Amino acid sequence: MYEGADRAQRLADGARREGATLTLYTSLTVEDMAALNGAFEARHGIKVQMWRAASDKVLARVLAEAKAGRHDVDIVETNAPPLESLHRERLLQQVRSPEHAALIPAALPAHGEWVGSRLNVFVQAYNTRLVRRAELPTSYAELLHARWKGRLGIEAGDDDWFAGVVSALGEADGLRLFRELVATNGISVRRGHTLLTNLVAAGEVPLALTVYNFTAEQLKRKGAPLDWYVIPPPIARANGLALARGAPHPHAALLYYDFMIGEAGQRILAERGFVPARRELQPPLGAAPLRIVDPALLLDEGEKWARLYESIFQSARR
Repeated sequence: MYEGADRAQRLADGARREGATLTLYTSLTVEDMAALNGAFEARHGIKVQMWRAASDKVLARVLAEAKAGRHDVDIVETNAPPLESLHRERLLQQVRSPEHAALIPAALPAHGEWVGSRLNVFVQAYNTRLVRRAELPTSYAELLHARWKGRLGIEAGDDDWFAGVVSALGEADGLRLFRELVATNGISVRRGHTLLTNLVAAGEVPLALTVYNFTAEQLKRKGAPLDWYVIPPPIARANGLALARGAPHPHAALLYYDFMIGEAGQRILAERGFVPARRELQPPLGAAPLRIVDPALLLDEGEKWARLYESIFQSARR
């Protein structure tokens, strides 16, 4: 919570006393974390001990360690809903950082116990050898056209995207549309956004409705026959990080926190195709305003949307 002019120096001095190390639990890909952690270690001389898993497993590990009275983790880096869950379990600490002033409002929950560092924007990816740009649907209703029969894919757990899109369309109309889509054209349901994006590049799924912009952009930059665009409204999920309550290396952890939302860390994210949380680094994503899923609301209504998502798409699951 300290905001004095010598904050950075006090953190650096404290980090040295702690042994110049910190422990990070993350759900971000190994390659992307390697780029971020390497830059942080070079700048601060602090070694990052990283454990990586899916977001639900990151949440489960933090909860299990807290129940056992263990304080192993310093920084938790994952999706906003698990971070919000940890806030509700009183396992995080509020932080005041001078970097907060540069972030978009959606990155700063009122309680201050986690911060958004990047946005996972749900985009539509297509195989450029199988789908012409001129025939791409510009609305979800256009997916009902017969040309999309047997050519669509979706990720198995994107009920937060679903909640955002259906709410924007009007709940009754949105649910009716997706039920009709599955009944008439079908949809291939795959688990894992990276898998789904790779299937688009391979031509097995010509058009995927829910891939992450950074995964699609990274494959596109590598020369895959893939491109992406956005059917409005664009839906995004905040991802971020938090200082664990009882963190064994709090000074080093706060240096990492500031780095991830500071200009250096945010530029690395931008260079790797992410949508950073800093206002000046936000890329254009079409004319429609970005709709960011409220993680607190999603936790409160998550069971409803998960049930609807499962009931509509389960018949198409393979």
